[in-house]
Amino acid sequence: MADPRFYHCSGKLTLEELCSKAGADFPAGAGRQREVADVAGLDTAGPQHVSYFSGKGAQHAFSQSRAGYCFVPKGEAPVHAPLEMVLLSSANPQHAFAIAARLFYPDSEWPQWPTQGAVDGSAKFEADVVLAPGVVVGPSVAIGSGTRIGPNTVLGRGVTIGRNCMIGSNVSIVCSHIGDDVTILPGAQIGQSGFGFASGPLGHTKIPQLGRVIIQDRVEIGAGTTIDRGALGDTVVGEGTKIDNLVQIGHNTHIGRHCIIVAQSGISGSCELGEFVVLGGQVGIADHAKIGDGARLAARCAAAPGELPGGQDYGGVPARPMKQWARELVAVSQLVKRRKQDRDG
Repeated sequence: MADPRFYHCSGKLTLEELCSKAGADFPAGAGRQREVADVAGLDTAGPQHVSYFSGKGAQHAFSQSRAGYCFVPKGEAPVHAPLEMVLLSSANPQHAFAIAARLFYPDSEWPQWPTQGAVDGSAKFEADVVLAPGVVVGPSVAIGSGTRIGPNTVLGRGVTIGRNCMIGSNVSIVCSHIGDDVTILPGAQIGQSGFGFASGPLGHTKIPQLGRVIIQDRVEIGAGTTIDRGALGDTVVGEGTKIDNLVQIGHNTHIGRHCIIVAQSGISGSCELGEFVVLGGQVGIADHAKIGDGARLAARCAAAPGELPGGQDYGGVPARPMKQWARELVAVSQLVKRRKQDRDG
């Protein structure tokens, strides 16, 4: 379910229409005029929503889901399907879901801007808000007192910004809620579409990104940093976190409170960083990785999918405890030195 502040749902579809347009088999015994109201993730879907089964990693969420309809792999229906769920067989469930999402939200990739003038008449401002020249403010935007917006910054439909924030020049913010005392430096891009595609023999189909970005209080976001909105849920940056310049944060990632993320780091989608996590420069985090509280990753190390326990220092590729990585470096250096001695001797 998409937040109506940011996305407009085009209306219900009959089950017959949905299956026909998404390329799914019509389920035997189902009423053709049954209505499907929206798309949603397995964990948030209700009886009138359609979702999709993405693989074994989603088995638990699938078995607990309240979704009324779900795209599943043809000939490989997942086990433990909820009794009330109607299974829609498809050669590519993710591709079918992408088509369905586009049917319900055909304009999701195009933010709504003012139709007359630079500031939409429905926008709301508290006291002492400063808009520099060239600022564009979309419909239903709300900005708290004491916030200053730099030149040529663009705020899309429904964006909310708290009190005493400083937003630099040439910043773009869409599909986002920003807390109080947040600093966003020039050129940052917040809430843009996440990098999500359903791939098949005919190419790559864009999966509409229908989530949000939530920036909590006292966060700082560096120049040129990009934070993608969630695919269906939220991308979250926790209170007090400081993000350097030129950092990429993928969709659905959750970053805890008071983290430090240094320049040119890249965090893939659906990652979880605990509280007080530190990422050195050019750290790479693979998708679905989980970093525990207080973990510190040295510059240029890379975390693979899976979990890194908190309270430790890590280095290397793939990331491993710092002492282990240092011992391995020493061992390799000694091995090279020994082979050189053997060759020269």
